[in-house]
Amino acid sequence: MKVMFAALLLGLPMASAATNGTPLEDHSIHPFSINDLVMMDRVSDPQLSADARYAAFSVRSTDYAANKGVSALYVQDLGESGKPIKVVAKGSSPRWSPDGHSLYYVAAANGVAQLWRLDFTSGKHGLDLQAASSPTQVSHGPLDVDAYKLSPDGKSVLLSYAVFTDCNDLACTKERLDGRAKDKTTGTVYQKLFVRHWDTWSDGRRSQLYIAHFGADGQLPVEPTLLSHGIDGDVPSKPFGDESEFAFSPDGNTVYFDVRIAGNSEPWSTNFDVYKVSADGSSAPQNLTEANKAWDASPVPSPDGKTLYYLAMKTPGFEADRFGIMALDLATGATREVDPSWDRSAGGMQVSEDGKTLFVTADDNGQHPLFAVDVANGKVNKLVDSGSISSYSLAGKRILLARDDLKRPADLYTATTQGKDLKQVTHFNAERLKNVRMGEPEFFTFKGWNNETVQGYVVKPVDYKAGHKYPVAFIIHGGPQGAMSNDWSYRWNPQTYAGQGFAVVTINFHGSTGYGQAFTDSISGDWGGKPLDDLKLGWQAALDKYHFLNGDRACALGASYGGYMTYWIAGVWNKPWKCLVDHDGVFDARMMYYATEELWFEERENGGAQFDVPQNYEKFNPVNHVKDWRVPMLVVHSGNDFRIPITQGLGAFTALQRQGIPSELLTFPDENHWVIKPQNSVLWHETVNAWLKKWTAEDAPAKSP
Repeated sequence: MKVMFAALLLGLPMASAATNGTPLEDHSIHPFSINDLVMMDRVSDPQLSADARYAAFSVRSTDYAANKGVSALYVQDLGESGKPIKVVAKGSSPRWSPDGHSLYYVAAANGVAQLWRLDFTSGKHGLDLQAASSPTQVSHGPLDVDAYKLSPDGKSVLLSYAVFTDCNDLACTKERLDGRAKDKTTGTVYQKLFVRHWDTWSDGRRSQLYIAHFGADGQLPVEPTLLSHGIDGDVPSKPFGDESEFAFSPDGNTVYFDVRIAGNSEPWSTNFDVYKVSADGSSAPQNLTEANKAWDASPVPSPDGKTLYYLAMKTPGFEADRFGIMALDLATGATREVDPSWDRSAGGMQVSEDGKTLFVTADDNGQHPLFAVDVANGKVNKLVDSGSISSYSLAGKRILLARDDLKRPADLYTATTQGKDLKQVTHFNAERLKNVRMGEPEFFTFKGWNNETVQGYVVKPVDYKAGHKYPVAFIIHGGPQGAMSNDWSYRWNPQTYAGQGFAVVTINFHGSTGYGQAFTDSISGDWGGKPLDDLKLGWQAALDKYHFLNGDRACALGASYGGYMTYWIAGVWNKPWKCLVDHDGVFDARMMYYATEELWFEERENGGAQFDVPQNYEKFNPVNHVKDWRVPMLVVHSGNDFRIPITQGLGAFTALQRQGIPSELLTFPDENHWVIKPQNSVLWHETVNAWLKKWTAEDAPAKSP
């Protein structure tokens, strides 16, 4: 009812829906729409069996009536006739056992996330994927399993649980949580930061790393063994950490993990370190990277167990520094950088079976490819280029990867470890997309700030006709150390605007990733400088090159840093725009410092704390230019956004209303920095599209003088 009321209030068309509330599928040939986007199957987390024959992966479908996504698990024989087979209706994190005969995963049991196992029978032709056993619950702890990793021999498993660190067992944490739930008081006393992080208030628990051993019956004990003794930090990290932050040694006797020691400095520190600990839990963890005060992460042991590879930054307090690949000799303690000449920031690292090659992904000139790095000489070879590789799995000479681009949501592909024989093996949205028309993207470059080369792209509107002119959605990306790349997005997807008849222009301004670390670094301390120059020059370059862009019917829109820039241009570069859309942007840089949670970001970007360098926070502060605002603006800000709190959006809306500037506020009390729930996503897009159409129409009302 709330969604329907909001739509009626705004005069928006409701998504066509069946009686159960699910959008009706349009089987006619039609432009891409938000209904298409929100109902797509989202393929992720590909996992190869040890023999490289079988794939396991997750597919998130949308339960629109329930306003949520539901993740199911599939398996597939990668032979010529293999088809995806759903084996778990609700579950996540599928992982093959080392022998390849079982699939482990996480699913709820009586409201608690537990580890489960699915067994497959084996015949002369391989696994019978159609005849899996009934799922077996193998963990029985009182708390959610937040992440896990199987040992190389499959006899034990690493488990992450959120616990009170002064408790001696999981039962103690459960008892304390139950007691709090019964308590009628609601107040909480905090003595240090974080008080809240991303979208969650701190309750005093830490994610800690445990190990448990499978019994002869395949079951795990209720109480596992703690490995992260004395660690005041989260393993994996919050809010987005995963099992890539911990690993077994090849013999299973040692465990490596990365963590930031919290203490009282957690909100202004990026000093993650890599630790090792005995897998039997008999000793305290040992810090292997204490000398580096910047970020050390993602430990990956070599197959022979002699070398530990990990990723490392060099600049303390800088989350967007380049991640270099480091090699630590575990016998001598000597370290070296594997790829010192490669000016890209590595991620998603895995090692080949023979230990000679490291595989990584990285942003690269508007793409997010998969690379192979020679361990001996640091030579980098691009394996899979066009599009975005969001995740991948290795086994033997085969790679299984999830790949998407500006016209295609993620599907799975196979390739050799040499990057050859790329082949698509799943087609989950093919039927849904066969009648959908999309806009054609095209990348371009121009001379930006300081006459340096900058990249952007345009997307033509659906049904583009040569000689016609089209209104423009000028999208400003967030981060700011990020990029609008050749990838598929479920939030800021340019095809949703192209489907509404808009051309899209976006610029990867100074500060964007994938163009070298100096380019990324250049935005720090200059949020309203170089990037604005690039946006101005890029907009003009696009108008000069693409004559179908109607520069007199254009709106600018952005989120996070893109929202900051939207507020900034509202005061200093507003003449080109018929309207603006600001999602979760920074309106007052001064108050942002005191209201956000991750202070390391604010202090790095502004050269120190606000009380030490107040002038830096005022240099490019949008609030100081409110008197020059005149363009109609839609402000979107949500109640659970603790990164850029809602008061920033409320302040901007107040400034607009008080000056009589046409404006609207869309807010979601249950969303964070992103709008994730399906029905909320539809309302977001309907509201934004209506605002763009209103102000770019041929007979649009005049904006404020």
